[in-house]
Amino acid sequence: MFTKTPQLLLLCGALALSACSTTEQSRVVQTTQVSSAAAPAPAPQRARTPVAIGRFDNRSEYLRGMFTDGPDRLGAQAKAILQTHLQQSQRFNVLDRDNLAEARQEASYKSAQVNIKGADLLVSGSVTEFGRKDVGDKQLFGLLGRGKSQIAYAKVTLNIVNSQTAEVVYSVQGAGEYSLSEREVLGFGSTASYDVTLNGKVLDLAVREAVEKLVQGLDAGSWKAQQP
Repeated sequence: MFTKTPQLLLLCGALALSACSTTEQSRVVQTTQVSSAAAPAPAPQRARTPVAIGRFDNRSEYLRGMFTDGPDRLGAQAKAILQTHLQQSQRFNVLDRDNLAEARQEASYKSAQVNIKGADLLVSGSVTEFGRKDVGDKQLFGLLGRGKSQIAYAKVTLNIVNSQTAEVVYSVQGAGEYSLSEREVLGFGSTASYDVTLNGKVLDLAVREAVEKLVQGLDAGSWKAQQP
């Protein structure tokens, strides 16, 4: 009757060890680029146009209350995303003005003279709308199940500005919405907490949409990269 006791003890021990083990996992997440990054530019726009990124501010009500700190974190994040998508669009050479001190330092190491390139065009922008909300529902007062969705929304504006005349040559807007949903049924299901990465994801979506419209306008001749 008790002949299988050692085997049961060994099995329980193995299960206990597996329960206490640590598992590491990793995977590469594919990032999304503007569609023009995968297609060559039309013949008239084969040469990339030098552009510099100007001011990019958070003009929304998000993170602008009396209890927020000084740096414009949302605007800085959107500006970094904009720089990447502009460069990947195959239409522009983005001139980095944020690392001029480091560029001069590296040039001095080589005893070389710094030759900063100028741009006829500036790309300025702002986050005009940004918000987060949670939406939930219950089935039979929550007894049968409940659901929750975290939704983030962003809207950005981009302006092409003539650096010599300060004239706004072209303007576009981009907006996006990102959501994360979970559902619990009879006590089973996911219970995800606040996901701060939705902020970056929805910003990337809105900025990418604006850059898409910028490239489409350029390819259609609605504005010219070379200014008189």
